[in-house]
Amino acid sequence: MKARTLRRHMKESLKNLARNGWMTFASVSAVTVTLMLVGVFFVIMMNLNKVATDIEEDVRIRVHIDIAATKQDQAALKKKIEQIPEVESIVFSPKENELKNLIDSLGDEGEAFKLFEQDNPLYDVFVVKTKQPEQLEQVAKKIEKFEFAYKVKFGQEDVDKLFAFIKSSRNVGLVLIVGLLFTAMFLISNTIKITIVARRKEIEIMKLVGATNAFIRWPFFLEGLMLGVLGSVVPIVLISVIYEYSYDYISGKLQGHFIHLLEFNPFMFQVAGILILLGAAIGIWGSMMSVRKFLKI
Repeated sequence: MKARTLRRHMKESLKNLARNGWMTFASVSAVTVTLMLVGVFFVIMMNLNKVATDIEEDVRIRVHIDIAATKQDQAALKKKIEQIPEVESIVFSPKENELKNLIDSLGDEGEAFKLFEQDNPLYDVFVVKTKQPEQLEQVAKKIEKFEFAYKVKFGQEDVDKLFAFIKSSRNVGLVLIVGLLFTAMFLISNTIKITIVARRKEIEIMKLVGATNAFIRWPFFLEGLMLGVLGSVVPIVLISVIYEYSYDYISGKLQGHFIHLLEFNPFMFQVAGILILLGAAIGIWGSMMSVRKFLKI
């Protein structure tokens, strides 16, 4: 397409958007509302996915070492665990450290356990991390068979429930996002269709004087693109502002925990890019689907 022809289509598109002010406003509003819903839900689902991943990454196997085990026995047990293919890392935690962590976790109630500092009843522990969270049970069963592995704990029931919840939430989230996108496409398509119906005479006249389908489509293509991009501006601004304040507030509450939200930069720039692309794609699709029937005359 020649640059002059493209400029003509651009001018025609801008003129039509201005001429049909209320319909343009209705179309942009439809894009804005639907992209706002999609954007908010997308941000929530991506952060839930981040939290779920953080929880998955933090799950460990705790191997309580037999009290009768000597330093050599502990070293031999550690070597056996390291040789398991699914094991990523292993950290030794002495019983003094275990007691300190217990006291700290209980807060004021933990003061009573300081009496055990002289005669510590806890066990030395190997903290084992697997390469994949789903390998926890498999690795734990192998370690249980090793000599001097007194007790192996990884919270099997809690872990199974966690993985089931994560899987379900991801699937539900994906279905809801896809459903919202189809709803957005339907609403925007129908709104744009009303605009085009009002201009059907214009399309018919252009066809009768010999204009090609491609020539007629281009202004509507550009209009749909502009409507989609314009409709994405407000959701991007609102979601960015809300997320920035929410991120600062929630991050302050989660300080010191292993769970973190997705950082504002680059996450919100990625969200902005996705919303612009979605708005443009939905606007173009709505225009093309709506104008197609009027080209068959």
